[in-house]
Amino acid sequence: MPKVCDLTGKKPITGNHVSHSNRKTKRRFFPNLQTKKFFMPETGEWVTLKVSASAIRTISKMGLFAYIKKLEKKGEIMFHSEAGL
Repeated sequence: MPKVCDLTGKKPITGNHVSHSNRKTKRRFFPNLQTKKFFMPETGEWVTLKVSASAIRTISKMGLFAYIKKLEKKGEIMFHSEAGL
């Protein structure tokens, strides 16, 4: 299962472990992903998404439908609803 945010597209990045002796070994930085169910009152359905914590904060401020529309307008995601919204 990929460690990628469904909305923002955040994914693991690489970096270095740096020891006290300044020795460097490769490591990965993972995004803070959570699996969460959201209710969309505009369509009347529940949606399960794997989203980053920062995306959850934005959704709680804007609302899921408005956030998806914003991302769709920027061209980052494609959203098709069965309700025709």
